[in-house]
Amino acid sequence: MHLAELAARASYGRLLSILAVRTHDLAGAEDALADAFLAAVARWSIDGVPRNPEAWLLTAARRRLVDAARRRQTRDAKHVLLDVNVDDGAGGDAFGDERLRLLFVCAHPAIDAAVRTPLMLQTVLGLDAARIASALRVAPKTMGQRLWRAKTRIRDARISFDVPAAELPARSSAVLEAIYAAYGSGWDDVAGGAAASRGLTEEAIWLARLTVRLLPEQPEARGLLALMLYAESRASARRARDGAYIPLSEQDPSRWDLHRIAEAEAILTEAAHMGRVGPLQLEAAIQSAHLAARRTGSRDDRAVSLLYEALVQMAPTLGVRVAHAVALANTEGPARGLELLDAITSAMSDDYQPYWSARAHLLVRLGQQEDARAAYDRAAGLAEHDGVRRWLLAKQRALGARDGV
Repeated sequence: MHLAELAARASYGRLLSILAVRTHDLAGAEDALADAFLAAVARWSIDGVPRNPEAWLLTAARRRLVDAARRRQTRDAKHVLLDVNVDDGAGGDAFGDERLRLLFVCAHPAIDAAVRTPLMLQTVLGLDAARIASALRVAPKTMGQRLWRAKTRIRDARISFDVPAAELPARSSAVLEAIYAAYGSGWDDVAGGAAASRGLTEEAIWLARLTVRLLPEQPEARGLLALMLYAESRASARRARDGAYIPLSEQDPSRWDLHRIAEAEAILTEAAHMGRVGPLQLEAAIQSAHLAARRTGSRDDRAVSLLYEALVQMAPTLGVRVAHAVALANTEGPARGLELLDAITSAMSDDYQPYWSARAHLLVRLGQQEDARAAYDRAAGLAEHDGVRRWLLAKQRALGARDGV
């Protein structure tokens, strides 16, 4: 991998945020930064990597923006750009990081709610449109068009990059959603063994910490931070030495990070004391219950099922509905869980791997071996990561072995 590409992964969101916030031109900042990375590929292979790659990239992008401003005869933009330097990213204001400020800008009510999270994922966290489309189950072309329209809307409507403090709470849900989606993207990569986005999970946790500091009275910000810390505490236990995927139910708790778990417990307790329960807090509580069950060997299936029932009422996403079916199967039997899965329309479930994995699991418990094999096969075919695929196929083979196949 070229060093310029490594710099892009590490610095893209930070540099774009600095440029966009200073110039109020998101699309222009993206174009200038893309040109700067292309220039880096050409120059660094000849001159070597500069001592401060971020400063080099920021200077190159700034020059391109200044040139564009000259062509448009917009001297005001030029003067703003000349004040930009790489140290601005540290942030001395309430946000603490220009990336967090830009997340709140992208959550402006004038921007279509359906595109706010994708816009944040692309512009601030550096995910490409195809990857965002896959994560959100939208056609790549459609996602690209939506993102282009959103950026045009920011420019043409002259949406302010100054976020009034009074508007922060109203915009926080969209920001938390984007941070969670970014964490999930990095987390999914780890499941496959490539770990290409490990830095993305840490960046998401950092942004969540800043959001808690920015909005100390918002319990859902704490809920998200706790949720991600619970998940991150078992990151090293999710893969065997050969890269094989290990689900939570089979992980070795001695490989978990107990300090992160303790921090997550304390943060979730703080959120609970605020008396306003939200879906992120419920998800964190479910993670806490699963981890406690694995560590102690005592599982409270009824408590987990009740948490999922409450979560379904607040956020009936496809993933939550599938997990609820599995949880309910543990208290009311696999037939009840399968009934809930059957209630999910095929249009939603056809290409959703966790649905078919859960279905296979419940069919095994019901003794419907042939249908279980077919479901495992479907789940393995939909798995995006090799480690998960191999685990599913191993489950399928073990099922056949028990039947003497």
